[in-house]
Amino acid sequence: MIKSFSLPKIRLQSLRKAILIALLIVVSFTGGYFTGFGGFRAQLEGFPKVIITRELPPDKQTLDFGLFWRVWDILQAQHLDKEGLIPSELVYGAISGMVGAVGDPYTVFLSPGENKVIQEDLQGNFQGVGIQIGFKGSRLVVIAPLPDTPAEKAGLKAGDFIVGIKDEAKGIDRGTEGITLPEAVQVIRGPAGTKVTLLIAREGQDELVEIEVVRAKIEVSSVEVSYVGEGQNIAHIKILKFAGETLREWQNAVRSAEARQVKGVILDIRNNPGGFLQGAVDVAADFVENDTVIVVEEEASGERGEFRTDRVGRLTNTPTVILLNGGSASASEILAGALREIKGFQIVGEKSFGKGTIQEPQQLDNGAALHITVARWLTPSNVSVDDGGLEPDVIIEDNPDTEEDEQLLKAIEILSISI
Repeated sequence: MIKSFSLPKIRLQSLRKAILIALLIVVSFTGGYFTGFGGFRAQLEGFPKVIITRELPPDKQTLDFGLFWRVWDILQAQHLDKEGLIPSELVYGAISGMVGAVGDPYTVFLSPGENKVIQEDLQGNFQGVGIQIGFKGSRLVVIAPLPDTPAEKAGLKAGDFIVGIKDEAKGIDRGTEGITLPEAVQVIRGPAGTKVTLLIAREGQDELVEIEVVRAKIEVSSVEVSYVGEGQNIAHIKILKFAGETLREWQNAVRSAEARQVKGVILDIRNNPGGFLQGAVDVAADFVENDTVIVVEEEASGERGEFRTDRVGRLTNTPTVILLNGGSASASEILAGALREIKGFQIVGEKSFGKGTIQEPQQLDNGAALHITVARWLTPSNVSVDDGGLEPDVIIEDNPDTEEDEQLLKAIEILSISI
C-alpha cells in the first residue's frame, strides 16, 4: 500500500577462510561495560552472561575512563527504570558506540541477536519484507527488493532512501539518521503477517512516500536459470546473492545449460548486493582459464594479494553478456569487472552501486560478532569502484511503466548476433 506523504590461491600473510563483502546487509527481511568495584558476573534470564570489571589491561592504563564510569554510576543510582539497566545490553551498547565512532557504516558490532539475523540471511530463510539495504554516504538506502516478495509487491524500488520506520506493534516510530545496518535489520524484520511502514525519499519526487508492507516467510535461492532467445538456446542465469549455497546452485545451473548445449549465457547479477567474495571467484572460474586473477585485495598497510581461480572453466568459449544495475554491489561488481577486463564481456543495464571495500566477520564471545573493513578490492587491472560503480557498455534504464525487460531483451539481441 503506497500513499503520498574454490579456495583460490590467496597470496596474503593470513588466509581468510570467509571474507564477507557485506551483503550490504542482505537484509532480506523476507533488510556500558562495567559496574561496581572489582567486578561481578551479571546474568539475567534471556540475556548472555557477561563479566563486568573496572580493571584495565596493562596496555590501556593511560586511557581515562573517568567520565565513562561517572555516567555508568549515575545511571545505576538514579535511573527510574532499574529493571531496564541490563548489564549485557549496556555492554553491547558501549561497544556499538565505540565501533560506530569509527565512522564506517560497514564496520559494525553485532550483538548475539543481530549476529543471528545475519547468519539467517546468509542461509536464505527469512521472515520479513524482502529488501536488501546499504548506505549511500550516511543515508540508509534500498539496494534492491527481492523478487516476488512483499517489498517488491508493495512498490519499494532500488535507490529508495529509507528516512523513517514505523511499527505500531513494536512501539517504534523513528528516523534513520545515525542508524546502523544491524539496527535497521532488527527494526524492519519481524514475524510473518505483521506490518511495518517505511517512509521513503525517492529520486524525482518532491514528497516523501509511506509504504506499508506486510511481512511474510520468504525462502530465497541464490541462483536461478531459465532459457530465452530463439529456440531457447541462451541460458539466462540469475545470481541473487553470494551465500553459502551459491556454488552448489551455480554448478547445477551450469550442468543444466551444458545439457541443453546452449549457444550463449546471460549472467544476470542485477539487484545482487554481494555476499561472500569466494562466491564471485567460484562463478568467474567457469568463464576463464585456470590460475586467473579475479580480484586484487589491497590492505591498509598497502600490501596486496590476489584471488585466483583454481579449476578449468566450463564456459570459457561461450558468448556471454552481463546484466548489471544500481542494486549490484560488492561481489557482483567484482565478478562483472573481472569478466569484462579478462574476457571482454559486455555489460548491459545501469551503473552499479559502487562498493569496493571488504569486510571480515570475526566471531566473538556469547554469539556476538564484529564485521570490520579490512581492505579494498580492485579489478585485475587495479580499478576501484568504491563510491563510483561500474559503467555499463550499453546503458539501458529500467522502465517501470512497461512489462518488458528491456535490459534482458538487449542482452538477447547482442548474443543473437554473435552466435
